Amino acid sequence: MTAAPLLLGIDFGTESVRVGIFDMRGQPVVFASQDYPLYHPHPGWAEQKPDEWWNALILATRKALHASNVSPQDIVGISADCTSCTVLMLDENFQPLRPALIWMDVRAAEQARRIAVSGHPALKYNGFGNVSAEWLPCKALWVKENEPEIYQRARYVGEFIDWLTFRLTGEWVGSINNTSIRWYYDRDQGGFPTSFYEQIGLGDVLEKFPPRVLDMGVVAGTLRADAAEQLGLPAGLPVAEGGADAFVAMVGLNVLQPGKMAFITGSSHLMLGQSAAPLYAKGIFGAYTDAVVPGQYTVEGGQVSTGSIVKWFKENFCGNEAALAQARGVDTYTLLNELAAQVPIGSEGLIVLDYWQGNRTPYVDPEARGIMRGFSLKHTTGHVFRALMEGIAYGSEHIFRTFRANGYVVQEMVMAGGPTKSPLWMQIHSDVSNLPITLTRVPDAPALGSAILAAVGAGVYPDMQTAAHAMVHVTRRIEPNADAHAAYQFYAEQYIETYPRVQDLIQETVRHVAAAQKTS
Repeated sequence: MTAAPLLLGIDFGTESVRVGIFDMRGQPVVFASQDYPLYHPHPGWAEQKPDEWWNALILATRKALHASNVSPQDIVGISADCTSCTVLMLDENFQPLRPALIWMDVRAAEQARRIAVSGHPALKYNGFGNVSAEWLPCKALWVKENEPEIYQRARYVGEFIDWLTFRLTGEWVGSINNTSIRWYYDRDQGGFPTSFYEQIGLGDVLEKFPPRVLDMGVVAGTLRADAAEQLGLPAGLPVAEGGADAFVAMVGLNVLQPGKMAFITGSSHLMLGQSAAPLYAKGIFGAYTDAVVPGQYTVEGGQVSTGSIVKWFKENFCGNEAALAQARGVDTYTLLNELAAQVPIGSEGLIVLDYWQGNRTPYVDPEARGIMRGFSLKHTTGHVFRALMEGIAYGSEHIFRTFRANGYVVQEMVMAGGPTKSPLWMQIHSDVSNLPITLTRVPDAPALGSAILAAVGAGVYPDMQTAAHAMVHVTRRIEPNADAHAAYQFYAEQYIETYPRVQDLIQETVRHVAAAQKTS
């Protein structure tokens, strides 16, 4: 029998919700998940329906309780993480007026360009460079300009985590994490930059935002009766403020002090580190004030499409491999990794740029698109699969080089997410960047991070650092191979040099397609 108290962590990802129940030492009792759809009405667009999130949460929570035989009365706290940059327009009754524009939606490229040329000091969080079309102001401005009736009817504008906190507690509050990393909120400068929003034509959105902004781990409210009944949990449980999935994963990896880099993998890759002082530079997002740990600053780099590309390739081009894997009784990814392991470093000249949904950093270019170059008739499925993994690793190295060039040196990667299940891919990452990789006992770092926040909100631990120290445990370390690192340098340079040479052509094509869609 699992000893109480227990903590419930909710991790809303791009394609599914994962519910984990943990003891106060961070040991998982059970995980349960439930998928929900992702809609792509046009290239570069990505939407989801909030009701489908909620229904998935109900199913996943009840699955977890049933599978574990845990008494709901033993759960003492709840917290959650959600995808960031997932923007909702809600009416006066908190009902969605349209599907949510999720993080990978880059339709607001034009709005992002106009915001970038505003020159406002708030753009320090973008390194005074390009603005990401993923971020909330860009998406809100797109809705205001393209769906004005919906924007005017929207009494509340916020993100996934804000909507979820309301569904759980009835409280309309914001997270310091989301507001600082994506809404330009800076506590050092008094909060929301009013003049910035007025300058870009969104002065009226401020009254739609949550009126209170809470640190992660602070109790946002208690579980209201209707939500408790649907989820199968006791009403009145403390619900601790959460945040964006990857940033909550920093908590679940115990990357809460300068020196380490949290490397969150999944549909996308995100690199996050803590700094004792603010750092602002082109090609780097942040440093965000108090975004994770009060009194510290968080720096960020990221790749929009990583695991999602690998999945795209598997599902669309690997029918023969899927059949062979099924016949052997193994997962298709297992077979693809075996094939890739037989291919030499550099995939015999096949180089992939991982910009399927744009480039987050260092270019911050929503109009970037993926490239595969160097094909010959010798290349096989194994070559392409390895080239995808290598190309994503080159993209990570490009980000690390940008950090180093601006005085932020990454010494160690602490990694989490689905791609960590591939030893080959982890070794490629380590070799390309010449950095050790640490893996922790619970690879589901966002869910564990949410449980850690729940522990703080429930008073099990006094603060986030104490809780993470008690609940996060290192299990493995991967060291880079010096010879492999040397061999990869030519291909990493080829990757970095490719996009600047074809950027104009790619952008011209993307804009042509977008214009054709508007007239069709």
